[in-house]
Amino acid sequence: MNPSPLLSTALATVVALGLTAPAHAADMKASKEKCFGVAKAGQNDCANLSGTHSCAGQAKADNDPADWKFVPKGTCKQLGGLDAEAAKAALDKK
Repeated sequence: MNPSPLLSTALATVVALGLTAPAHAADMKASKEKCFGVAKAGQNDCANLSGTHSCAGQAKADNDPADWKFVPKGTCKQLGGLDAEAAKAALDKK
């Protein structure tokens, strides 16, 4: 048996799977929105607005308006959260 066709097929499969992962991630992000003020301590998704940290999972307090989580699009207000503009305004008042 010649290993070249088998190797070529395996390589093509890996490449094809690698190309679909970013598309899936983009679809997931399109169906989500950033919601500020709803993340529990240690459960934020990324950097906060005030610049005190730059990584996920570093929120120090529950429901800090500077920290955010991705939530399904259209549910942020129902959860009592803020969009980025409202969160910035809330931080400016402090």
